[in-house]
Parts: sequence; structure tokens; C-alpha cells
Amino acid sequence: MSQLAFQYRAIDRRGVKAKGVLQAPSREEAYRQITATGMRPLRITAAGSRFSLKRRKRVTLKDLSHLTYQFSVLMEARIPIVDGLRSIAEQETNPRLRVVIEEIAADVESGKNITEALSPHKALFGEVYVESIRAAETSGNMIEVLSRMADMLERQYEMSKSVKGALMYPACVIAALTLAVTFLMIFVVPRFASMFEARGLELPVPTQMVIAISDTIRIYWYILLGGVVGGGWLLHRAWKHQKTRHKIDSWLHAIPMLKSILQGLAISRFAHVFSISLRSGLGLIDSLELSGRSSGRPLLQRDTEMMRDQVRVGGQLSDVMVTCTYLPPFTRRMLSAGEESAEMSKMCEIVARHYDREVQHLTKNIATVIEPVMVVGLAAVVLLIALAIFLPLWNMAALIG
Repeated sequence: MSQLAFQYRAIDRRGVKAKGVLQAPSREEAYRQITATGMRPLRITAAGSRFSLKRRKRVTLKDLSHLTYQFSVLMEARIPIVDGLRSIAEQETNPRLRVVIEEIAADVESGKNITEALSPHKALFGEVYVESIRAAETSGNMIEVLSRMADMLERQYEMSKSVKGALMYPACVIAALTLAVTFLMIFVVPRFASMFEARGLELPVPTQMVIAISDTIRIYWYILLGGVVGGGWLLHRAWKHQKTRHKIDSWLHAIPMLKSILQGLAISRFAHVFSISLRSGLGLIDSLELSGRSSGRPLLQRDTEMMRDQVRVGGQLSDVMVTCTYLPPFTRRMLSAGEESAEMSKMCEIVARHYDREVQHLTKNIATVIEPVMVVGLAAVVLLIALAIFLPLWNMAALIG
């Protein structure tokens, strides 16, 4: 049987940690080899697999939701955390997530609390997840927070899936149209242009336009391709910069249909995280800051930072929300009522459910709104190319006749 390389971390009877690499035909055999030396394995991973697994398969919101729900059930059943995590790891089908769970279990077994074990994986779980767990550990509200976190991740996954599904049809149509037009411009139009030139015909304006576009694509294709790639890179860099990111976000919100979807997604996420943060034991200021950063929208994050600063100096949330122009009146009224009745977390859940339904309704109607625009655009492109080709042919037929 072929030998595989395994990296391991272990602890001996005196509590001294050790790490190294060994050869074994399987993970189970590697475990037996380590225990035979008198050490207790903390983590065993295939050598070099961690990097490749991270690149090969990403962890989705659905994966994190299932993990969080399983973890909450195990804690509610009072199963030891290390045993529960290893049980989850054994059944996990995502190789990257399985490695992460094994590492978390090893860190907890070595004496770290759950937050300390999760912190090295903050890029995977997200700041909201780790900070909510930290507060829940302190307040002793872990089971409820995990359960609500699982629900939130599941809803975010479903909403993301519905938005992507609604955009798939127009994206496929645009891509197919672009490929078809590019093919015509590169291979078909030049043949007709040569024929028209050989006949010495006076070309109509549509034909001149199409031939000019065709020549530009064929001669300067590398410049056009470089411009597209460079534009994408510049847009990515601009999104990383705070000022330009706010400007881009403002432009996106100027598009009517897109504004409603972006706003609904942002407020839903804001309300979900605000509710979970408060239930986990975080204070109002920390909850505001965390939910604003997690919303994914620079405009809402800017407004929540202003609200946080005003609450920090003694302002009431219901008063300072007037400065938050991103939140609609309905959201402001509900949060104000929650503050007055000391049921802020419950009101946040109502707001989140409302915008979840609204985004689902909007995404279902995307095709209805976009389809007429695509039909008109497609008809215009086809008409232009048809006129460019057939007008000179009609002129040729008239001369021959």
C-alpha cells in the first residue's frame, strides 16, 4: 500500500506539545503510530493538503449553516464539545471545512475556548460569527445564538441563490448575444465588405457603421480586451478604496430596480445581525457597529457609524436614527418601537423577515422587467446588422435589374 505524508500535532504525558510529519497508508494508521509513542494526537492532516483544499472547494453559507445547526444541537444535548466537533468532522463532505473543524476541535482539546479556536478562521466564518460567539460565551447564551445564527445563514444562502438565479437568464442572453455579434463582426461582415468594395458600391450609413465596428474589433482586439481587463481591475481597486466605494455604491443605488434589491438585502442582513448581536449579549453600540459592517453596503455602514457615535455620547437610538437616510421609515419606526418596549431584538427579526419577503418578490419579477429591455436591445442589434448587409444587396439587385 502506498504511503502518504501526514502532518500532526500532539501532546505527551507531561503536557508538552510536539509536531511533525510521518508516513502512513491512512489517517487511522497515522493516529495509531502517534499513540504508540505515548503521545495524544491533537490534529492530523494530510501534508500539503490544507492549501490545496482551500483552493479546490470553497465553503458556502449553506455549509456554515449546517455546521452551526449541528453544533447547536450537540451543545443542547450536552455532548462534550471536542467529541461533538470530531463527530461532525467525520460526516462532513466538504474537505476544506472538515480540516477546519478538526483544527477547532484540536484547539479546544488543548485548552482554548470556542472563540479562541474560531479566531484563526475568522476569514472563513466572518467577523459577525466570531464576535457573536464571543459574546454568547460570556453571557452563557450559546445555544440560542447558534440556532439563530444557523437560521440567518440559511436565509442569506437562499436569498443569494434566488438573486443569482433571477440574474442567470439575462446574463446568459447577453453573453450569447455578445458572442454571436462578435462572430458576425469578425468572420461574416468582412466577407460582405470585401464583396461590396469589389463592386464599387456606395455604402449606406448602417453598413459603414457596422464595417467600421468590425474593423475596429479585428484590428484593435488586443486593446479592447486589455481595456476590459484593465477596467475590471480598476473597478476592483476602486471598490477597495473607501471614498470611491461610497461613490460606486451611490451610483448603484441610482438604478431603480437594483436599488430596491440592494437596500432590501442590506437591511435584512443588518436587522438579522443586530438581533443576534443583542441576544448574544453585545451592547447597543457594539451591535450597531457590527451590524453596519456586516450589511455589505458602504452607504448603510456610513450611516450606522454616525448613529453609533451619537449613541456613544448619550443619544437615544430613536432620535439618532433620523440621521440615517438609508433606513426607510418603516424600519426606523419598528426599531424605535423596539427601543421603547425593550424588545429591540424581536423587532429586528420582524424587520428582517419583512425585507426577506420583499427581496424574494423583487427577484421573482426581475425577468419580467428586464425581458422587454433585452428584446428591444436584441431587435435593435439584429436590425442594424441586417440593414448593413441587405441594403447594399438590394442596391446591387437594382443595378443588375
